[in-house]
Amino acid sequence: MQLAILFALAAAALYGASDFLGGLLSRRAHYGLVGLIGQCAAAVGGLAAALVVGAHPTPSAIAWGMAAGLGGAIGTLALYRGLSRGQMNVAGPLSAVGAAGLPIPVDLMSGREFTALSLLGLGLAIPGIWLVSMQSGGRGSGGVGPGLLAGLGFAALFICLDRAGDEAGLWPVAASQLSAAVVLAVALVAFALAGRRDGAHNPVTRKPSWAALWTGVLGVGATLLYFLATSEGTLAVSAVITSLYPAFTVALAAAVLRERTYLVHAVGLLLCAVSVGAFAAG
Repeated sequence: MQLAILFALAAAALYGASDFLGGLLSRRAHYGLVGLIGQCAAAVGGLAAALVVGAHPTPSAIAWGMAAGLGGAIGTLALYRGLSRGQMNVAGPLSAVGAAGLPIPVDLMSGREFTALSLLGLGLAIPGIWLVSMQSGGRGSGGVGPGLLAGLGFAALFICLDRAGDEAGLWPVAASQLSAAVVLAVALVAFALAGRRDGAHNPVTRKPSWAALWTGVLGVGATLLYFLATSEGTLAVSAVITSLYPAFTVALAAAVLRERTYLVHAVGLLLCAVSVGAFAAG
């Protein structure tokens, strides 16, 4: 279990860094284009990792991987939309809590049993994630829809990758990244045909920085680490710890952008730290 926790924490750190960079770039260019460029890099990285590791994937494992990619693509589009509109104060918490909370009943329905400390960790992590990802200001009410959709998408990513199993090597991860790239490409074409803009700026034709590639590099690294975490531990614990990614986004915003950290963030970070400790002890 300790190894699963370390993998999941590392995944959270990389997801948090990817979202931080993606959020910055989505304020200067269309979020769909930022997501697609990053996802193409992630697809190349996922395929390369799968080829290096080898193994023979089953059709079922590939299908679960593709379903995970669909969920990840939807989650990325929804979250970047909220980020680009300055709605992270609602979209961020909802996406993280949804991604953390939905895998729990799935694990329970599959007959998974949890220790008392693990249950304590689950109970502390959900409010901790919400608090640490809250931000003041912004147009919060408009972020409810993107946040809920992002949470559902990321939860689907976590659940489907867990269902793919670990006997197919890293091919489920590769399948997820490739299918996500296809979904994002189709979405971007739809945005372009519709002349989609966000507010009064960020048309699809505005080219983002090639730094968007790094969002994909970080993202595929996080997905690989999460996949390894599920092979070493339970779905619920791996998903919940990985969903601590807003803590790393907030930390980067404070360190790089000098954004103010509020008391609510400190309380959330404390709850998250205690929850991880409970998981480790349990």
